[in-house]
Amino acid sequence: MGVLEVPAPSYQDEEITLLDEAFARFLEQEIAPDYEDFVTAGSVSREAWKKTGDGGFLCPAIPEAYGGAGGTFAHEAAIIHRLGVDGFDHFGIALHSAIVAPYILHYGSEDQKKRWLPGLVSGDLVGAIAMTEPGAGSDLQGVKTTARKDGNHYVINGSKTFITNGQLANLIIVVAKTDPAQGAKGISLFVVETEQVDGFKRGRNLDKLGLKGNDTSELFFEDVRVPADALIGAEEGRGFYQLMEQLPQERLLVACQAMAAIERALMVTIDYVKERKAFGKSILDFQNTQFKLAEVKTEATIGRVFVNDCIQRHIEGKLDSVTASMAKYWTTDLQCKVMDECLQLHGGYGYMNEYPIARLYADARVQRIYAGTNEIMKVLIARSL
Repeated sequence: MGVLEVPAPSYQDEEITLLDEAFARFLEQEIAPDYEDFVTAGSVSREAWKKTGDGGFLCPAIPEAYGGAGGTFAHEAAIIHRLGVDGFDHFGIALHSAIVAPYILHYGSEDQKKRWLPGLVSGDLVGAIAMTEPGAGSDLQGVKTTARKDGNHYVINGSKTFITNGQLANLIIVVAKTDPAQGAKGISLFVVETEQVDGFKRGRNLDKLGLKGNDTSELFFEDVRVPADALIGAEEGRGFYQLMEQLPQERLLVACQAMAAIERALMVTIDYVKERKAFGKSILDFQNTQFKLAEVKTEATIGRVFVNDCIQRHIEGKLDSVTASMAKYWTTDLQCKVMDECLQLHGGYGYMNEYPIARLYADARVQRIYAGTNEIMKVLIARSL
C-alpha cells in the first residue's frame, strides 16, 4: 500500500499492478544506469525513448488499432506515479503520452491517427506541444504565432518558449492563429514534423531551476510550410476548444506528478530522520520531527485520496474542469509545502544536491506555474461559485 497506506482505488486492477511492476523493473534496468548522465546533459537520450517505446511504456492509452495497448488514463497514471516515486521524473514521458498523443487521437482524422500515433507509441516520434510564447503564457488567446493558408499548404511564422521535450521532439503540435482577428475562434492546432520541413529552428536548451534532465526549449518557425492536412480537426478555428477540452487531463496529470513526488519526499525523509543522529538520539525521536511528518503524511493521504477519485472520475468521463483545477492547484501547493518541510528536516544536508530532497525541492516549483498558473486555477474555480 506504500508509505501513505491508502487502499488501492477501484481502477487499480491486476493489469495496472503488472504494468507498474514491469515499468519499475524497466526503469531500474534500462534507465537508471544512465539517468544521472541525462540530468547532467540536460536531455534524456533518443535511445532511451526508443527503449521505452519498445518496452510498451509509451502512450499506453492509445487503441490497439494504432499500435497502443488500448488502456485508459489509469495506465497513464501508473506510469506517471512510478516515474515520480522512483525518482525518474525528468523523463518527459507524461507530456508525450498523456498530452500530445490525445490531441491526435481525439481530434485527428483517421489518416492522421494512422500516420502519427504508431510512431509516438514506438518512440520513433518524440512529442511536444508548443503553446507558450515569450508574450503569452496562461493567456492562450494571446498567442502571436500565425498559420496562413497558401494553396494546399499553411505557412507558420512565430516563436515559442518553455517547450518541454523541445530539443528532441520531432513531432510538435503548434498552437497558431489562422485568423488573428477572431480571438479564441481564430486559433488552430497543427502538427509539424520537424524532419520534414524547412524554416524550423530550435533555440537553446533552457537553463532551469529544476527538472534539469527534461529538455525545455525555444522554438522558431520562419515560413515553415506544412501540408493542409497538418491541421488537426476538420476545420480551422477549433484549436482553442480542443485545448480547453484536453486541459482537465493535463491538470490531472500535474496533480498525479505532485502526489508521486510528495510520496517520494516522505519516503526519503523518513529514512533520513531514522538514521541521522543529534544530541544522542535519532532525528525521528524528536517530537517536532514526529509532528511535522504526521502533518505531511496526513495532508499527503488526503491528497492521494482526492487525486485517486479524480482519476476514477476521468476514466468514467466525469471529471469537470473545475475539479481538475482544484486538484492541480491544491496538490502542487502542497507539493511545495512538503518539499520545504522535508528539506528542513534534513538540516544542512537538505541543501546539498547529492541528497534527493534537494532535487525534489527544485523540481517542485514549476508545478504551480505550468498547465495554467495556480492563480488561473483559482479564477476558474471561482467562476463556479
